[in-house]
Amino acid sequence: MTQRGSCLCGAVSFELSGKLRSVTACHCGQCRKQSGHYWAATSAADTGLRMIKDEGLTWFDASPTARRGFCKLCGSTLFWKPTGEDRTAVSAGALDLGSGLELTKHVHVADKGDYYDLPDGLPQFDALSGEESA
Repeated sequence: MTQRGSCLCGAVSFELSGKLRSVTACHCGQCRKQSGHYWAATSAADTGLRMIKDEGLTWFDASPTARRGFCKLCGSTLFWKPTGEDRTAVSAGALDLGSGLELTKHVHVADKGDYYDLPDGLPQFDALSGEESA
């Protein structure tokens, strides 16, 4: 199955092929600051990510362990690329409708904003991986 996606203005468009991870909602401070809320993303093997149009794509080295890709024209948050890994997290909101993906968990909930709750009943983790939070 092939899934397409893009930024708001269309200066970045891409195609995903192969198996995609279910959607994870990240509540860490960096995701909240960049997206304006929590960030929901799937993940794809780098070999399955093909750029169709990338004239607006720029990268920001957010930490020693990851960089973030976004559109420099419209500001859309698009990618999170962990250093040394052969996968890229892709914004679920950037995907065209009909992805068939589901949100399955929340991570970094210890850092979530104090202005919202998570009443959906999905598993919640204080960090990216590890013990489920209470």
